[in-house]
Amino acid sequence: MVFVKNWEDFEIAAENMYMANPQNCRYTMKYIHSKGHILLKMTDNVKCVQYKAENMPDLKKIEKITSNLVGHMASKE
Repeated sequence: MVFVKNWEDFEIAAENMYMANPQNCRYTMKYIHSKGHILLKMTDNVKCVQYKAENMPDLKKIEKITSNLVGHMASKE
């Protein structure tokens, strides 16, 4: 598992992974209350990319990718 340091790299890697193989992609989000961190993970059973958001301004970015990817995943049959 690879932790990506900046948001732009995670967003590009997650979108490319999903577009390459939408049938096998999974996206998870985990909130760690004690530390105030959010962990995002995208995997396609071969590769895994993770991002850890440690501050609140990242929440708007997370909301954008979540609505785009999850909305696209839900619209597929």
